[in-house]
Amino acid sequence: MTQSISLSLPESTTPVMAVKVKIWALFKTIATLLLLFLALPLNALVVVLSLPIAIIRNLFIQKVVVTTQPKTILVSGAKMTKALQLARSFHAAGHRVILVESHKYWLSGHKFSKAVSRFYTVPAPQSDPEAYIQALVEIVKKEKIDVYVPVCSPVASYYDSLAKPALSKYCEVFHFDADITKMLDDKFAFTEKARSLGLSVPKSFKITDPEQVINFDFSQETRKYILKSIDYDSVRRLDLTKLPCDTPEATAAFVKSLPISPEKPWIMQEFIPGKELCTHSTVRDGELNLHCCSNSSAFQINYEQIENPQIKEWVQHFVKGLKLTGQVSFDFIQAEDGQVYAIECNPRTHSAITMFYNHPGVAAAYLEKTPQPEPLQPLANSKPTYWLYHEIWRLTDIRSLKQLQTWLKNLIRGTDAIYQLDDPVPFLTLHHWQITLLLLKNLQQLKSWVKIDFNIGKLVELGGD
Repeated sequence: MTQSISLSLPESTTPVMAVKVKIWALFKTIATLLLLFLALPLNALVVVLSLPIAIIRNLFIQKVVVTTQPKTILVSGAKMTKALQLARSFHAAGHRVILVESHKYWLSGHKFSKAVSRFYTVPAPQSDPEAYIQALVEIVKKEKIDVYVPVCSPVASYYDSLAKPALSKYCEVFHFDADITKMLDDKFAFTEKARSLGLSVPKSFKITDPEQVINFDFSQETRKYILKSIDYDSVRRLDLTKLPCDTPEATAAFVKSLPISPEKPWIMQEFIPGKELCTHSTVRDGELNLHCCSNSSAFQINYEQIENPQIKEWVQHFVKGLKLTGQVSFDFIQAEDGQVYAIECNPRTHSAITMFYNHPGVAAAYLEKTPQPEPLQPLANSKPTYWLYHEIWRLTDIRSLKQLQTWLKNLIRGTDAIYQLDDPVPFLTLHHWQITLLLLKNLQQLKSWVKIDFNIGKLVELGGD
């Protein structure tokens, strides 16, 4: 897991402490910008050397025409690698791709990909839902969009569902209806729905008041519990503090430090020791068209296909039971006895889609309405995907020669999720345009940040998006 440095202030922060945090934020941002500046010449050299090779390949290597009916596809979430991956997959199959993102991320480095025909920005949906929907409608009409494939942030997934009725007048919207999205995104409602379908999930309790946890009789439980915000929290989601704490006082102090209320409910979920895995599934009419599974962690930046028939069967049962059409991702725990438990559902694209970087069938899995005989999985020769700049940062954690050897082995056997020989420019523009400009903006405002997520293409901030 990548190290992160929290710059949040306690409620009792003094003016002197506030100044110190501002100074630390300033130093941290400048130091990071300096490191990116030092990496720029090498990154630029790689891209410059790749460009003529890409041109020659495009001129002399015969392209495989995968579709005889090219469509115009609108893909959102332009700041994120998973949007770039889908754009490349659709483009490679002969489709035209329009990329869209909120105004804040007008600087998306992925818009420079050869797979992207045009790029638009729209209002942030949470700020002005009506303006967001209207902006999407105007793009769909102007570009004659055939299919809208949202690559949602956790915040945007519900608003894309709200936009579906208006957009469906002009194109297909490959996304869930609002009531389904709301249920899947609600960690407690999801576990209850899965339980009603006879599927395995951990014991869970909806928490709307800290006193519910403080007064809970943990002595009757065989396992510990963890607390998770039902609303997406980009920082606290990494906190896996086990309950109860060592003393009742410590438990009470921890729980009261969290923003739990009826308006912001949390879920207290049984913590099941075991191996954590994540999935991405593309589904249509309750059938799996595309599916992948990978080992996981709280801050996921590496993906490698893992065959797990139990998880695949669980997902098939769930999506068929709800007759889902769209993209859905799950987090699972496989206990020591082999039993799998779904611990969370996200009704949107998972970054594990990067494992399909060399698969020619991705576009068909999304666009074709005829069910696939078997769900697509990453090709047998596909390499594990990673983000090189995250891997470089990991060097700060290496303490032994054995760790260094493991790091080098993973680097050699895998592939960067952004860099592609025939489309190298995003590898330069993400790191040294998109992220650099976001850092410069924070520097100007003296804003703190927790970590850089190159995968999602943003600075993770307390209270951020």
